Amino acid sequence: MLIDTPATASGWAFPAEEYLARATRLRAVMRQHGVELLIIDQFEHLAYYTGHIPTAAMYQCCLFPLEGEPLMIVRSLDGPMLAEMSWVRERVLFDDSDEPLTRVVSEIERRGWRRRTIGVETDSHFLLPARLQRLQASLPEARFIDFAGHMWTQRLLKSALEIDYLRRCSAICDQATLAGVAAAGVGVNERRVAAEIYRCALAHGADNTRLLLMQSGPRSSTLHGALGERILQPGDTVHIEMVPHYRGYSARSMRPVWVGEPDAAALSVAERLVACQDAQFAAMRPGAAASAVDQLLREAVLREGLRDSYTNISGYTLGLVCIPRTSDFTRVFLPDSDWRLEAGMVFHMYVWAQGMAFSETVLITPDGAERLTRLDRRLFIAGEEAKR
Repeated sequence: MLIDTPATASGWAFPAEEYLARATRLRAVMRQHGVELLIIDQFEHLAYYTGHIPTAAMYQCCLFPLEGEPLMIVRSLDGPMLAEMSWVRERVLFDDSDEPLTRVVSEIERRGWRRRTIGVETDSHFLLPARLQRLQASLPEARFIDFAGHMWTQRLLKSALEIDYLRRCSAICDQATLAGVAAAGVGVNERRVAAEIYRCALAHGADNTRLLLMQSGPRSSTLHGALGERILQPGDTVHIEMVPHYRGYSARSMRPVWVGEPDAAALSVAERLVACQDAQFAAMRPGAAASAVDQLLREAVLREGLRDSYTNISGYTLGLVCIPRTSDFTRVFLPDSDWRLEAGMVFHMYVWAQGMAFSETVLITPDGAERLTRLDRRLFIAGEEAKR
């Protein structure tokens, strides 16, 4: 398989050799499982293996054979973006009046693949049960194999350029958080704080529009709540969680911001949460058991009396994230997790209690954990950055 570098290659997220290496690794797994043709339709996998991120309005996919050139089947409206973003040369564009699955079946038949062993992503958000049933009914001579999980795990170890993108995205987290700290203050509408965070993140290169989760006051413990209209008051905590993307890769961070002068109790909670998480980071080395890493934090937080119970995970995979997913749980940190850390993995590690949350984007290196997000690990004071 050859990958030409066209004039539009400036729109590619990665160089040709990286896409070729990914295709080679994927085909090795296909061969191992007896898959002759793979239907790729999960957006993260389309982006990772072909470079193209389609829209979700209509079904679109890549037919990826064990031998020969892949074929993209894409909505005509997305054709220009496909040409700009993807290295794949074989393309079929369909109109909005066409039925996408009909085009998929016809191309499989036209290319002599109707009797092949076909791998499908049963864990895809787009190959719905009705679509899979229709494919199976339309291709009765094909043998369908569940290929779930394989492409998710192939993406766990990040390349040097992927890590570079995550570093750049982490810097966006840091810069935009400081912008929010500077904008916050007594009498300020929380939407004004959010607007300044958005402005800063987009100005520094964020390429998504859902790049912030923010709540304040009594709602600061609602980590995934909607933005409100609160006017910030003395004693409020503003929860800032950054979730920007850069070239499709998402870094994340959380920081609490205190409105007014924090009391000793608030400072103590923040310091103890940071200490608990710092101990967890120190244990994050290649070969470490994820369950042991999780238990270090979970047990410390409970032992300190910061929470009565600990029901959530303490971290999860970071990397490519596409709609409709907002997070990647291919690997998570729980007391019963049965996997081990490897160099090249990247995670969002977080801890929260009593309305305060701290989190980091963490890269596992051969020497241990490296924080890609670099902000001070402390309780920030509203308006302090504006005074510097």
